[in-house]
Amino acid sequence: MTSPRSFEDLVAEGAAVPVDGWDFSWFEGRATEARPSWGYARALAGRLGRAAAVLDVQTGGGEVLDGALGAAGHRPALVVATEGWAPNVPRAAARLHPHGVAVVAAEEGAALPFADGVFDLVVSRHPVRPGWAEIARVLRPGGTYFAQHVGPASAFELVEFFLGPQPQWARSGRDPERERADAEAAGLDVLPVRAERLRMEFHDIGAVVHFLRKVVWMVPGFTVEAYVDRVRALHERIEAEGSFVAYSSRHLVDARKKRPAAGA
Repeated sequence: MTSPRSFEDLVAEGAAVPVDGWDFSWFEGRATEARPSWGYARALAGRLGRAAAVLDVQTGGGEVLDGALGAAGHRPALVVATEGWAPNVPRAAARLHPHGVAVVAAEEGAALPFADGVFDLVVSRHPVRPGWAEIARVLRPGGTYFAQHVGPASAFELVEFFLGPQPQWARSGRDPERERADAEAAGLDVLPVRAERLRMEFHDIGAVVHFLRKVVWMVPGFTVEAYVDRVRALHERIEAEGSFVAYSSRHLVDARKKRPAAGA
């Protein structure tokens, strides 16, 4: 499905849409991404229904936690969320405060501002980089980390269209087995990791521009002006073929903090 609108109009719209939060509803009719078979948001709601103290790490605009709390049959006594990108913090607070959730500004990669062993459930959807030692530290013994992570070479068809072929080290980052080893080294027992690659389609260049502005690590420093030749080339390809296809990579992490040995 090609767009009757001009290249200039589509690019201008994609460049103007606000990028704060993780609400992707603007893409409806313009881009699609298949969802993992495990249904993270639904499964998260079930976990929340059995938890007492919950931490959501890198909550974005609070969209996923908000939906899961609304679907949970039981509200945990304590729910806290952290977010590291300043524009998202007030957005998440406005969304989550009605649920009684405290939102704390915490830089990605920094120590979590909580005491040891506070939470029985730590969750995250698409963290930039999981801090395994800090996750293990704030979990109670027997507590769970339940998260959906971005996997290796996610949407690299799009990345490489703009940046050219990427080195193997870039393609193999976020490897689920490496993450499993790092989690176990931090004191977590990890269930077998489920991983899937999922079809994405972009139906107009405005959707691509907005996506690259929103998911800033895909093409670092992306602006239309800096990449105008590639943006125009991709527009022409979409117009000729009807869409641009890429494949996202996702994996589900379910890990439990080890309990102290008997007598320890």
